[in-house]
Amino acid sequence: MNKYIIGLLIACSALTASAEDSILSLKHSIKDSKIVAPTSFETDVRDLEENWYLENYTVLVEQHKTARHSNTATDAEYIERLSKLPTTIEMPFNSVVKSYIEMYIRKEKLVEKMLGMSLYYLPIFEQALEAEGMPLELKYVPVIESALNPFAKSKAKAVGLWQFMSPTARGLGLEINSLVDERRDPIRSSIMGARYLKQLYSIYNDWSLAIAAYNCGPGNVNKALRRCQSERKDFWAIYHYLPAETRGYVPAFIAANYIMTYYNMHGISPSLAKRPLVTDTVHVCNRVHFKQIAEVLDIPEKEIRILNPQYLQDVIPGDIHPYALILPSHQVLSYVVSEDSILKFDAEKYGRLTEVEPGEEFNDGEGEYVNKLVVKTHTVRKGESLGKIANKYGCTINNLKKWNNLRSNNINVGQRIKIQSYQRVRVPKKEDPELKAAVAEKATADSLAATNQTVQTEQVQTVSTQQVNKAETVKKTPSQQPVKQQKRQITHKVKSGENLGAIARKYGVTVKQIQRANPNIKGTRINAGQRIKIPVK
Repeated sequence: MNKYIIGLLIACSALTASAEDSILSLKHSIKDSKIVAPTSFETDVRDLEENWYLENYTVLVEQHKTARHSNTATDAEYIERLSKLPTTIEMPFNSVVKSYIEMYIRKEKLVEKMLGMSLYYLPIFEQALEAEGMPLELKYVPVIESALNPFAKSKAKAVGLWQFMSPTARGLGLEINSLVDERRDPIRSSIMGARYLKQLYSIYNDWSLAIAAYNCGPGNVNKALRRCQSERKDFWAIYHYLPAETRGYVPAFIAANYIMTYYNMHGISPSLAKRPLVTDTVHVCNRVHFKQIAEVLDIPEKEIRILNPQYLQDVIPGDIHPYALILPSHQVLSYVVSEDSILKFDAEKYGRLTEVEPGEEFNDGEGEYVNKLVVKTHTVRKGESLGKIANKYGCTINNLKKWNNLRSNNINVGQRIKIQSYQRVRVPKKEDPELKAAVAEKATADSLAATNQTVQTEQVQTVSTQQVNKAETVKKTPSQQPVKQQKRQITHKVKSGENLGAIARKYGVTVKQIQRANPNIKGTRINAGQRIKIPVK
């Protein structure tokens, strides 16, 4: 009996060990054909090519393109390279990780642009992670989140380099409103990204679970942990219980670490800094537009925008509370010295309207304005992208895709793109034919004995009080001088609250007729107590 029990215990131990081994080896042997790639893999490279920083501060090194490198590597080579990464977080290899590495290799242009952007953004990420005592390899989280594009926005409405959803961002203290979205602020979002990852790690005490929770939220990870029967609780143990996109998230993170380190092994060229970009910060306590700063300091507006992507309308609302403005360091002192000139530049155009009086009613009787849909056609030129065309016409990429039934951002040279816009146009007022009829009366001829001259006058009197032009015709003989018919007028004293439109309606005339009778009136402005002449029939 004792031998039987001992044998049973040994068998159970063997089964337990076997189950545990299978779970431990899962991270190395897992295969999955149903994973969903992060949206950053769909980034339009042409949009990144228009990045002002890449155009002006980096240069692509072509040496790796000419070198002979294999696009792929053997599994053994992948395993060896991953094992040599100086990381705290485990970087195991399996078929899913391999598929993501090879996906990055195929997207050579995307990786090249990310390498260029990394020159500016990775030091910001590293500083935020170091401040929280976090592993520095987490700096590649924004690579899989946004492809290092601060303007990135996902279908789920996640925004910025770290792709925060609005509730999460607000919970972390990031400001989001119509003018400012700190999810797009590289410094502020990086600080909160590092802080959020630290919070997640404190929950699970496991980096693979913390990274997974960053993608799908702690709720989904906790649900997967409850469903998983294994005693070992890590990402690979709960792999099949996670949402499809999250199953590929940790492998994509491993692949991002690999490709940003070993790009040169696959013929991908890096971008190097052709001149350093050293920045500094100044706090702005007034409302100021990027255009004002650009014009006075002679800085490209695009440079201000790429350094300060959090300002959605190119406006820094410093009149609400102080905001940070990042500029090239040599321009910060220039801003401080020239701030008064900056604020005064086109102040009426860029200033905020705080008080306003409604305009006077005006209708000249000649028509009315309406908004009319106008469709223009743009022919795609070499080097143009949907993003560039959208900026040119003041619309969005989604607008262009909707107007032209485009399913992707791909366009071809010579392709005709429809552009829709509304213009304010004047529609002539239809006139009643009876208003144009005039009653002509001939004046009686008076005999002038002294000069023996005859004067005939012909009056043309308008039938409608709404008709602007009043015609007079004077018939004369060669020896006679014309005799003008004198117009009748009355005087009106302007009361408080009255305007030309109201006065014109009162006397059955038009605003234009009143203006003609009063040359001293400029435009439609009149004052209480002013006396104005009113032409009458």
